[in-house]
Amino acid sequence: MTCDYVKDYEFVAIFDADFQPNSDFLKLTVPHFKGKPDLGLVQARWSFVNKDENLLTRLQNINLCFHFEVEQQVNGHFLNFFGFNGTAGVWRIKALEESGGWLERTTVEDMDIAVRAHLNGWKFIYLNDVKVLCELPESYEAYKKQQHRWHSGPMQLFRLCLPAIITSKISIWKKCNLIFLFFLLRKLILPFYSFTLFCIILPLTMFIPESELPLWVVCYVPIFMSLLNILPAPKSFPFLVPYLLFENTMSVTKFNAMVSGLFQLGSAYEWVVTKKTGRSSESDLLSYAERESRSSSEEKLLRRHSESGLELLSKLKQAEAPQKKRNRLYRKELALAFLLLTASARSLLSAQGLHFYFLLFQGISFLVMGLDLIGEQVS
Repeated sequence: MTCDYVKDYEFVAIFDADFQPNSDFLKLTVPHFKGKPDLGLVQARWSFVNKDENLLTRLQNINLCFHFEVEQQVNGHFLNFFGFNGTAGVWRIKALEESGGWLERTTVEDMDIAVRAHLNGWKFIYLNDVKVLCELPESYEAYKKQQHRWHSGPMQLFRLCLPAIITSKISIWKKCNLIFLFFLLRKLILPFYSFTLFCIILPLTMFIPESELPLWVVCYVPIFMSLLNILPAPKSFPFLVPYLLFENTMSVTKFNAMVSGLFQLGSAYEWVVTKKTGRSSESDLLSYAERESRSSSEEKLLRRHSESGLELLSKLKQAEAPQKKRNRLYRKELALAFLLLTASARSLLSAQGLHFYFLLFQGISFLVMGLDLIGEQVS
């Protein structure tokens, strides 16, 4: 952006390294800027090449489908604002410059520029029908670090932006949306609620005979919330129960990240690149092989031949396959697994009914996470 030729251009398209836009991406996005001088950003949707790779990617897909189908669409339609996803978007360069430019004061610089642009009066458009292929992290280690950054960074940004939000000229409704829905609900209240209720309060009540949580708190509310989250991904309905247990388990990471970001603890500014396996580039390799087969009669890479494009791909994958490594142990998850399984045994002895089943399966899910048995283990 500091190059001299940039001054001759009006827009900039931003992509992460693992994103593979279609050739018509600019034709589908840039025309939305025409006749709208106050439009600062056009955001496209993510589509995942490896969403069915393993249980971890399937559960991630549920969360992100809800994010794009509901959060981004609703905010874009009613408020002309949403959090920039950091990639697969086209910005008006003037909007970036007038909003203070790209800053590195938090680990969510994409969300930072979106909030500042919104406070300066710029509008955003979200295109749910324009999809860009990318890749989900397949290992629990990579996903855990990604979620830490995604929940710690917004709390850093909330501390920095709160005075600017309060004193800005946007409407009261937009201020309330930014403070309570955009920042507090998803990034602070929900992780705090899941962690304290299901990981601390519920198991401890099993050791105190006088205390008892009503069934609607333990069962009905979580199932209802999970159903709402899973609606945008109807094919994932068989994973409803694993998704509920998975989200409660991830609340430990999210709660820890939220606290570190809010109080600016040491891990708040840790920025680790999310590890990917390169699956989003496999289609490029196959299409390249097919183009070569059409242009060259010497190297026939058609799938019907022994040296097909798919076989070439498998050979390359074998040559450059990531080395397997030993599973990691996560102490917090293992400690909570011990607490929950102990509480489930205590619940069984006291005939607590559904509490026993919830505590048992939640304890098992913490044990699986603590032993790093979900997802892939790659270096």
